[in-house]
Amino acid sequence: MKILSLFSGAGGLDLGLIQAGNTVIWANDIDKNAVETYKNNIGNHIVLDDIKNIDIATLPRAEVVVGGFPCQGFSQANRFRMLEDERNHLYRFFYEVIKRKQPDFFIAENVKGILSLGKGAAIEQIMYDFGKAGYNTELHLVNMADYGVPETRKRVIIIGQNKSLGNRKLFHFPPPTHEKDGKHGLKKWVSIRKAIDHFPDPDLPNAVLNHEYSKYKVQYRDYTAHRQTDPDKPSPTILARGNGGGGVCAIPHYNGKRRLTVRESATVQTFPEDFEFHGVMGSCYRQVGNAVPVLFAYMLGKELIRIERNKEYESSIFV
Repeated sequence: MKILSLFSGAGGLDLGLIQAGNTVIWANDIDKNAVETYKNNIGNHIVLDDIKNIDIATLPRAEVVVGGFPCQGFSQANRFRMLEDERNHLYRFFYEVIKRKQPDFFIAENVKGILSLGKGAAIEQIMYDFGKAGYNTELHLVNMADYGVPETRKRVIIIGQNKSLGNRKLFHFPPPTHEKDGKHGLKKWVSIRKAIDHFPDPDLPNAVLNHEYSKYKVQYRDYTAHRQTDPDKPSPTILARGNGGGGVCAIPHYNGKRRLTVRESATVQTFPEDFEFHGVMGSCYRQVGNAVPVLFAYMLGKELIRIERNKEYESSIFV
C-alpha cells in the first residue's frame, strides 16, 4: 500500500512497513539529524520541515497514514479543548490529515501513559475525534517483547479503518508470537544477551557502525535507566531522554561496567546492523529511543499487504 508517514523520526516504523512490501511515498520530521539518517538509509521522500509549514492539500493521496504524535497538551484532558490547545498542534495535524485526505487506514502510535491522562478522558476524546473524522477504531496496548523484540517496551497502537469500507473489520491485529515463559505454544521472550552478545567490546578497535557509548556513570538505583539489566530477560525500554537535564540516559549494559552503545540500543529496537545513524551520539540515542521497533512495524506491514491482496478489498483512494 502507499503510505504517508508523519513524525517519521529515523524511520523505524517506515522501514518495517517497507520491508513488508509497502511503499512510503511521503514522510516528514523536524529533526535534521533524524531526517539525514532517514535519507541515507531509507529514501529521499522525507521532508525536513515544521508541520506548521505544510499544506495538507498538497500531500499526495495514499491508502494509509501512519505516525505517532506527542501529547503534552493532553495533561489537563479538557474534553472540549484538546484540538484547540496549541500544545496539541501535532495531534491536530495528524487528525486533520486523516479527516481531509480520508485514507483507507491509519496507524497511530503513542506511549502507554496516554491511557491514564485525565483519568482516561484524553484517550476517550482522541477515539471520539477519530470516529468523527470518519473512522472505526480499535486500540491495543502492546508489549513489544510479545512480538519477538528483545525489549519490554509497552506502546499504544490505534488502528483506524475508513467507514466507507463498511463495518467488516479488514485489519486483523497481529497476534503475539512470544510469551514470557514460552507457554501457550508461543516462543519465549528474546533476551538482551541473545540480541547483542555477538558485538565486540566497543573499547577495542572494531568496524561496527555507531558502536559508541555514553560515559554517564552506571550507578544502580530504583529509577528509570538506572536499574540493573538482567541478561536473560528482554532489555528495559530503550529511552529517548531520561537524565533529568534533557539528555538521553542509555540503559546499563548487563556487564555492569558501562551503558549500551548506540548500535546495541538500535539492535534491541531491531534495526538492521547496517542501518547507520547520523548526528552526535546524544542525537543518535534519541533517534533510536523514539523509534517503533522495526520487527513489530514489519508485522503491521504484512497485515496491510494481506489486506491489499484480498480480492474483497478495493481501495477507495485510487478507484
